[in-house]
Amino acid sequence: MPVSRYEDEGQTITLKADYVISAFGSTLLDEDVISAMSPVKVNKLGLPEVDQDTQSTNVPWVFAGGDVAGVAETLVESVNDGKVDISVEMCGVKFENPFGLASAPPVTSGPMCRRAFEQGWGFVLTKSIVPDKGSFLNIELISEKSRAYWSQCIRELKHDFSTKVIIASIMCTYNKEDWASLAKECEEAGADMLELNLSCPHGMGEKGMGLACGQDPDIVRTISSWIREAVKIPFFPKMTPNITDIRAIAAAAKEGGANGVTAINTVSSLMHMKADGTAWPAVGKEKRTTYGGMSGSATRPIALKAVSAIANKMRGFPIMAAGGIESAETGLAFLYAGASVLQVCSAVQNQDYTVVEDYCTGLRALLYLKGAKSLKDWDGQSPPVEKHQKGKPLLLKGMVDLPNFGKYRGERTKLEKDVLAKNGPVPVESVFATRPDTAVKEVPKVQDVIGTALPRIGAYVTLDNLQQKVALIDNDMCINCGKCYMTCNDSGYQAITFNKDTHLPRVTEDNCTGCTLCYSVCPIPECIQMVPRTGPWKPPNRGLPPQFEPGTPKVVKVDAQGYPITDKD
Repeated sequence: MPVSRYEDEGQTITLKADYVISAFGSTLLDEDVISAMSPVKVNKLGLPEVDQDTQSTNVPWVFAGGDVAGVAETLVESVNDGKVDISVEMCGVKFENPFGLASAPPVTSGPMCRRAFEQGWGFVLTKSIVPDKGSFLNIELISEKSRAYWSQCIRELKHDFSTKVIIASIMCTYNKEDWASLAKECEEAGADMLELNLSCPHGMGEKGMGLACGQDPDIVRTISSWIREAVKIPFFPKMTPNITDIRAIAAAAKEGGANGVTAINTVSSLMHMKADGTAWPAVGKEKRTTYGGMSGSATRPIALKAVSAIANKMRGFPIMAAGGIESAETGLAFLYAGASVLQVCSAVQNQDYTVVEDYCTGLRALLYLKGAKSLKDWDGQSPPVEKHQKGKPLLLKGMVDLPNFGKYRGERTKLEKDVLAKNGPVPVESVFATRPDTAVKEVPKVQDVIGTALPRIGAYVTLDNLQQKVALIDNDMCINCGKCYMTCNDSGYQAITFNKDTHLPRVTEDNCTGCTLCYSVCPIPECIQMVPRTGPWKPPNRGLPPQFEPGTPKVVKVDAQGYPITDKD
């Protein structure tokens, strides 16, 4: 039953006490406290006005937690108060959070989808539903369950989880009646959206269509038009990465009436060969194998390129991203690249459904930190790497270029003693620690960050090669391993010298092209940094006669948003 409250302002209770200790969330009636909380609004009960769903106040960057919020009743609830809103809207459908399960083994059955919703996933796709024709099964491409089974599951899930989003994945051969009837059945069952799995492995060869209809723009356009005629709910054709230009397929889907696309499907691959020449996995006593779809973090660079390329070509076109999303950080990267929601599979297979808790809390933290201007140098939740020496004494930091091994260790020790004798002990800071200024004026929403990186992603000709950088090695942090020298010598432009006695590397700026090979292989974070070249731009020394050396690179002009200016513009 709902709790009712009766207030009689005419009665007061007086209690003698030496001290009054008030919990922050009891009542805030002291004018000084209320003034200090300004501009946060306080109601007549002495409590801030709080959004019951997100625990935010009328000030965008102020959240209420614990008793003061007037919602939590236990310590556990209080700790979980004050959440950043990570809901997002796509095609008029609201998602509680942008994380969902892709059409894959984690959604093999209705009960599995139910458990995923209970764990906190914002949406799920069904396993690919097909017409009831027994010859269509292939390696984990579609569901072995019937269309009637999935229709019933969709109805039950939508009834029990009305705020969650259910996307039906469907796949057929090149047959209008099959596509239309299956799409209508899923719509009538209550699916919020459809995903068209266009990587058809069978039934296309005899029609002269190739192995995958998703590789042909005309077929994608036609199938999309069939679905548009059949249903009113949004639908998303799933893009195959096994093609030269994925943008052409996405454009064809849009021309056919698609509301958006999913990018990407798995990457066709052959995973492994053993020393005896047999593949893994191998089937039967003959140990035969075939090409399968690779997923997981290895596909993320491919997926990021596909998502950003589609988003740059078709600005504002909704995209569901899939391919190597395994954390809040990687998910945020896809949002920056133009995706609206994020599909996950391999990360769940590596652990379980509970990873969504980390994803949601991580995304909230990343969005909150993004609103703190004082933390602009942070990389997500990681602060800037400060200068460190990995066990070396700090006394001589930056004072002398001597390695910390062999005979040089004795020289460093002598210098340290001289410094101590001359200057005395290093004073200890009077303040143990300082709290950084993390005031947040406004917390961005998921919708605010979608596609924000796109103006900085484009063709090579838009890069300004005059703004060159070169490597700079910090000898204080260097462990004298020589990896930078080796990679530059055998894979670069021989721009690093290595002292045979002190093992100290040096970068010759005139020969350095800023390729970042040394930066990539260095085992010590930020020991090597890429800094602007001190002199003017010069072509790298490739050992060519002057007449064959490249000239100053030509840079294509870009507009205020970072997009290339072409003759058509």
